[in-house]
Amino acid sequence: MSRTWRPPFALDLGAVLAPLRRGPGDPSFQLDADGAVWLTANTPAGPGTLRLRRPGDEVEGQAWGDGARWLLDGLPALLGGLDDDSAFRPHHPLIAESRRRRPGIRLGATGRVWDALLPSVLEQKVTGTEAHRSYRQLCLRFGLPAPGPAPAGMRVPPTPRAVLGITDWQWHKAGVDGGRRRALVAAAQVAHRLENAADLKGEPGRALLCKVPGVGPWTAAEVAQRVWGDPDAVSFGDYHLAAHVGWALVGEPVDDDGMAELLAPCAPQRHRAVRYLLASGVRKPRFGPRFAARDYRAI
Repeated sequence: MSRTWRPPFALDLGAVLAPLRRGPGDPSFQLDADGAVWLTANTPAGPGTLRLRRPGDEVEGQAWGDGARWLLDGLPALLGGLDDDSAFRPHHPLIAESRRRRPGIRLGATGRVWDALLPSVLEQKVTGTEAHRSYRQLCLRFGLPAPGPAPAGMRVPPTPRAVLGITDWQWHKAGVDGGRRRALVAAAQVAHRLENAADLKGEPGRALLCKVPGVGPWTAAEVAQRVWGDPDAVSFGDYHLAAHVGWALVGEPVDDDGMAELLAPCAPQRHRAVRYLLASGVRKPRFGPRFAARDYRAI
């Protein structure tokens, strides 16, 4: 199946889809030699593969699998078609300048809670390298092959049922510690109910996600940003974010309380402000070595 859509606004396709990619080796998100973006997903209709390219003013979408029609119907929302930034007022010159330079940044909405929750839980309290490695291994071992002519090695993320079938030694081999595996199992057991968060949206949607043991405000915000394009879902509790925001706005690192105070004038669109700050390229300088990635498989 295929569909062509002309966005009625400036659109940076790469920037809008970038939050969906979980590391350079993500089996559910790939770029091909022609610059097209390939995505896989678990949809209400079944697994599907979506290919997106923008040769001109229009976005061309092709889809395969049982979820093909669902993915094409959701194409505008995925690319920010439901995002309304008309009420956003930058409260800092850097945010205003970044918005002026990057008018194509939109908040996309996948509408798929489980597919965002799985990698978000894996990213709790570990380095990105560790989380991306675990996600890649779980997709390759327990995810279905991507429908259609997708690039070699692409997989659909494991379903809740597949996650519930993973044994302790398989979790260990994938480098997932006990806390994260328990959170994923708990989420998988009520995954069908958690999809309602995409309809609730906002704080009610995030609150529903936080009812799962092991899912807190940081994880809920990471899901909300991707699933319904929540403009106010700030990732409080992130190891680096507060320091970057503080450095960009006041020239020094701050903690979560400080970040909340700095972003307060942008409520209820604080996450949008953060996106523009990160897009500006201003970051807290690095003064030491990076954390070494742990490998739970060796423990």
